Amino acid sequence: MRTTLIRSAALVLTVLGAGCVRHPMVNDVAPLDHTIITRDQLLDNRFLTVYDAVEALHANWLAARGPDSFQTPSEVRVYLDNISLGGVDMLRNIASNTVSYVQHFDGVSATARWGLDHGAGVIYVSSHPRTSDPQQQGTGLAHAASP
Repeated sequence: MRTTLIRSAALVLTVLGAGCVRHPMVNDVAPLDHTIITRDQLLDNRFLTVYDAVEALHANWLAARGPDSFQTPSEVRVYLDNISLGGVDMLRNIASNTVSYVQHFDGVSATARWGLDHGAGVIYVSSHPRTSDPQQQGTGLAHAASP
């Protein structure tokens, strides 16, 4: 009797444990990166300009977090393929159908990457696909190395 009880308990635990195992599904989606707007998002929503896309999907990217100086406050900068364009109004001049992805860098990341005058952050626009190499990602270096 005791053996039957132990076997039954082991069977119940095995069935419950198997139910807890996560099996990969065909429709599994990778977690969203909230610092990137993908080409699919740009095309699916039919945005005319990159400014329209950023305003609709991540409006908080357009404004600096707070004034870092009252005399000359920093503004969010825009880069297109590693070329500085200026402030966020320049996003109105970039057609969304020419863009591969848009990435936001916060003040700390932007300062580390582009220098001290980027404390308000950067909106980086790329017409090139993202690479798997993080050193080349968003720098245009992946395309400079090709023959």
